[in-house]
Amino acid sequence: MRKTLSLITLVLLLASPCLPDVVIVEEIIAKVNGDIVTRSDYEKALAEVRGSIAAQQGMSEADRQQALTEGERDALRNVIDERLLIQRGQDLSMNVEAQVLRQRDELMRRYEIKTIEELETWATETARIPMEDLMEQLRNNVLTQNVLGQEVGSRITIPREEIEAYYQEHKEEFMRSEGVRLREILISTEGKSPEELPDVEKKAQEILGRVQKGEPFPEMARRSSENPASAPNGGDIGIFRRGQLRKEIEDEVFSQNPGHITDLIKLPNGYLILKVDQRYREGLAELEEVEQEIHGRLANPKWGPEVRNFLGELRKDAYIEIRPGYVDSGAVAGMDTSWSDPARLAPVTTTREEVLQRKKDKKLLWVIPLPGGGDETDEQQTPQPTTGGGVQPGGTPQTGAAPQPGAGG
Repeated sequence: MRKTLSLITLVLLLASPCLPDVVIVEEIIAKVNGDIVTRSDYEKALAEVRGSIAAQQGMSEADRQQALTEGERDALRNVIDERLLIQRGQDLSMNVEAQVLRQRDELMRRYEIKTIEELETWATETARIPMEDLMEQLRNNVLTQNVLGQEVGSRITIPREEIEAYYQEHKEEFMRSEGVRLREILISTEGKSPEELPDVEKKAQEILGRVQKGEPFPEMARRSSENPASAPNGGDIGIFRRGQLRKEIEDEVFSQNPGHITDLIKLPNGYLILKVDQRYREGLAELEEVEQEIHGRLANPKWGPEVRNFLGELRKDAYIEIRPGYVDSGAVAGMDTSWSDPARLAPVTTTREEVLQRKKDKKLLWVIPLPGGGDETDEQQTPQPTTGGGVQPGGTPQTGAAPQPGAGG
C-alpha cells in the first residue's frame, strides 16, 4: 500500500510542471459599491489595531483588553468607512495633488530624505511598500480628510458668544510666542518637462512683480495660485510661530512689517511667494488668533457622532454586501448587506499573471507617521477625535484647516 501511495505521489510531482499556472487568490469579504475589501485588507486592519494598542503606555490590562476587543470589532467597519469616504471624494472631483505633494515633502523632511530617488529606496526598504503605493496612501489620506472637513465640519457650528466666553475663562491657556499670519501663492512645477521650467519661473516672476506693484495679494492668489487648498481663501495659510518655518524664511518674515512680500522661494514642487499678513506679539494671544483653536475645542465632542451620522448616510446610499462570518459594526439598522452570491463562496482561482496585474488594486490605508504640524497649525485647525468616529485614515481629520505652506518643509 505504501508503494502505491509513493508511486501516485511521484506521478503527481512529475506531472505538476504540465499543470496550468494557477494560484489561489484571497477571498473577497465585502463589496462596497464598485470596490472590494479582501481578507488581507481586514487582517492588516486588525494588525494595525493590535500594534497601536500594544504601543500605548500606561494602560491597565483591563483597559488594554477592552480597547483591543472594541478595535477588533470595528476593524471591518473602519475599512468600509475609508472606502466610502474615498469614493465620496472621487465623486466630488476633489483635487488634492498639491496637498499630497506637501505631505510627501513633509515626510521627506521628517526622515531627512533629500531626493525622490532616496524616497523610493526608503519606501521599499523601510516602509516596505512600492513608491506608487506610498503615494496612493498619501493621496487617499488627504482625500479622506478633505471629505470629512467639507461634509462633516460644515455641520458643526459654535455660536460666537460661546467662543468669547471660553476665551475669557481660559486666558491663561492662550499665552503665545511671537507669530505671523501668512498668505501664499504657489506656482507648481509638478509634471512639467525641463523645457517648460523656464516658462514656469517666468510666470512666477510676473506674478511676483504684479503683487509687488500693488495688485491685491488675496485676489491674485485666488486667480493664480496652484494650491487648491489655500487659493480659495486668498492664499491664507494661517499663523506660524518661531521655529515652525525654514530658518531663512523665518528670519525674513519675522523681521518685516505686515504687507511685506518675499522674493520667489524655490521649492521641490514649484515657486512660492509669501506675504506677511499680520504680526502677533508675544504674550496673551488676541481672540482672533485663537478663535479657530477654541472652535475646535468646543466642536471636538460633537465630531465623533457627526462623523458616524454622515457615514450612516453614505451607507444608506451605497451598495454593500458582507460575506457570512464577518460583521460591519457600523451597519445601518434595517439595511440588507447579505451576501447575494453564495455560489462564489469558494476561493477564486486565477493565473499568476492576473495576480501580478492586481498589485495596483486599492489597499487599506497604512499609517506612515507624519508630523501634525506646529502650534500655529493647531490654532488654525479644528482638531477631531479618532474615538467614536470610526475613521482613522492616517491623520486627524481636519475641518476648515489651514494647510502648512511649502515654506514649512
